[in-house]
Amino acid sequence: MHLASLDLNLLVALRALLEERNVTRAGQRIGLSQPAMSGALARLRRHFDDELLFRTGNNYELTALGQALLDRTARACDMAERVFSSQAEFDPAEDRHEFKIIISDYAVTVFGTELTRTIHAEAPGVRLHFELTPATVTEETAALLSTTDGLLLPHGFISGYPAVDVFQDRWVFVVSQDNTEVGDELTPNDLSRLPWVTYRRLYDTTSTRQLSMLGIEPRSEVSADTFQALCFLVAGTGRIALVQARLAERLRDAAGIRIMEPPHGTMPLHEALWWHPVHTHDAAHTWLRETIARVAKRMAERSQEG
Repeated sequence: MHLASLDLNLLVALRALLEERNVTRAGQRIGLSQPAMSGALARLRRHFDDELLFRTGNNYELTALGQALLDRTARACDMAERVFSSQAEFDPAEDRHEFKIIISDYAVTVFGTELTRTIHAEAPGVRLHFELTPATVTEETAALLSTTDGLLLPHGFISGYPAVDVFQDRWVFVVSQDNTEVGDELTPNDLSRLPWVTYRRLYDTTSTRQLSMLGIEPRSEVSADTFQALCFLVAGTGRIALVQARLAERLRDAAGIRIMEPPHGTMPLHEALWWHPVHTHDAAHTWLRETIARVAKRMAERSQEG
């Protein structure tokens, strides 16, 4: 099937119909009369050879195909908007633009704050939207990148997309400041016997994989969806957690934790920004990548000085 043979206006109508599940409301949403929207629905039904919407009482429900098209249509519309909003030139001091970046709470804390301060100073018309990394990031990478400006994720999870290294960190262990069961140095036995607070999603598999190679299987007592929570869930308990060094340093006093070096050597972490190829030559996106690189360079220089 060739795009040239399709009326792409029907994509907008399809999204409205599937999300509103009502012909009148869908028409009002995109500025079409009720007869025009009914005509669009008829054409869509002929195209897909499926009812898409069917009446149950006073309401409409989606068919199985309609349900399958719901997310695909939204992503297709978002992608089309991004394609047609691409710019040949971008003036950060004057232009208005919104960027969306998928990122962990950890990266927002240690890098996002630096980035937003720089953008606030240099590009007052630019807005940033941070969206937390979903658990399905490795299974839905293409779909996620098609509707966002970038994904901040460590190396080792995805490949085949443009990327630029952002910053480096390392994994450390944290225990409560008043934990008397742990001495000045951690031992492999400590890691095996202590109860753990673990990060529940896939993002930390680089660290847990390294532990598994050493024969250490964390005995998880509590799990959480954010890295910041791990530090606070350790405080005042006999638990242990594995977190990023930059985050642990920031939360050391607030959470009441001790930072402990791994007994088996350094566990590095390399964060990168990944994006969809459609953005590569877009002027606004190029400016965003260059700004991220500048902020990352400043962070690295401060770390070396420290």
